[in-house]
Amino acid sequence: MSPSPLLPRVLEAQIQNLTGLRPNTILNYRRVVNNFLRYIRAHHPEVHSSTQLRRDPHLLGWIRHLSEHLRNGTRLQYLSCLRRLLNDLAYSGQYSMPEGLIRPEDLPRPDVYLPKPLSPEDDRLLDQQLRAQDNLRSNTLLLLRATGMRISECLQLTPDCLRHLGEQQWALHVPLGKLHNERWVPVDDDVRQIHARLLALRQLSAAAGSPFLVPQSSSHHAAAHALSRALKVAACRAGCSISPTPHQLRHSYATEMLRLGVSLTALKQLLGHKDIRMTLRYTQIVQSDLQQQYHRARQNMANRHTIPPLPRPSVTPTEGLTSLPGLVNSLAATRHLLSMYRRQLHSPAISRKLARLANRLAKVAAALAKLDEAQ
Repeated sequence: MSPSPLLPRVLEAQIQNLTGLRPNTILNYRRVVNNFLRYIRAHHPEVHSSTQLRRDPHLLGWIRHLSEHLRNGTRLQYLSCLRRLLNDLAYSGQYSMPEGLIRPEDLPRPDVYLPKPLSPEDDRLLDQQLRAQDNLRSNTLLLLRATGMRISECLQLTPDCLRHLGEQQWALHVPLGKLHNERWVPVDDDVRQIHARLLALRQLSAAAGSPFLVPQSSSHHAAAHALSRALKVAACRAGCSISPTPHQLRHSYATEMLRLGVSLTALKQLLGHKDIRMTLRYTQIVQSDLQQQYHRARQNMANRHTIPPLPRPSVTPTEGLTSLPGLVNSLAATRHLLSMYRRQLHSPAISRKLARLANRLAKVAAALAKLDEAQ
């Protein structure tokens, strides 16, 4: 017997009560609910209404089911969506929904992925290939690489997005993006030329009447998919070592900005991040650069702390260096040089041997000093 439509009806009514959310977000809630209902129908067909739901086995079983098929980030999204719906139903008191069906400890920690910028060689080869093609899609990909925009933001650009802010100062107005914020991205002459070329190419496009800088004959999703395919084809023709995605162009832009000395706070604004922790991930990509700078700084510091000049032996000219006082001073100078040399060594074994030699020289110098006193 198929389950009563009461549970689907209650969940759908709760989705309709959600206000202020984008249409795609509402669709995502319905996707999550459909996934949950399919699991209930397949594994617990006896559940007909919301009052029959229990944490164990219904919700815990679904959570285990998700862990077998989805990665942590997607599981977190699914559990968060259904948890909100169930909690709202429980708090309303309208359907006698039990509380705490999904608890905070059920939410997995999302996987932390490091950015994946292109290697300098792949970046150079791809840039040459895209400039050689000089079509609408290749120039759009060049614009992505030069500004660090998300592909969804780039497809929302209007033809007048490039603004003159002052003398030799230009910026690209990026509209509301993934995080519901807009920003200005400073650009150089190269980006201005790419923008001008896009304006010229869009006039030749069949979708020239589109309100966007990059003409789109269908949906943003289809245009993004076409750009992704064009990037993979260009990378293959260029002889790149990987098949990149458009988002990797954003990673390459961010990494390049860090290497050029842009601060983390400035990079956060350029990328449109809300949380500095997201921007901090890029610092791990440039660890090799940081290591090189660290060792270069250490070398500079070593050059600043040079070995001080040794004082001349305190002997009279008539005594000369072959006299007993001259020999004692010469041994002291030799011990000083050995000590300074030992500080630069990284081998403990050699350092111990030099320490033993210095001790012997000290004993010899002490014996010579006694002989000098006895004369």
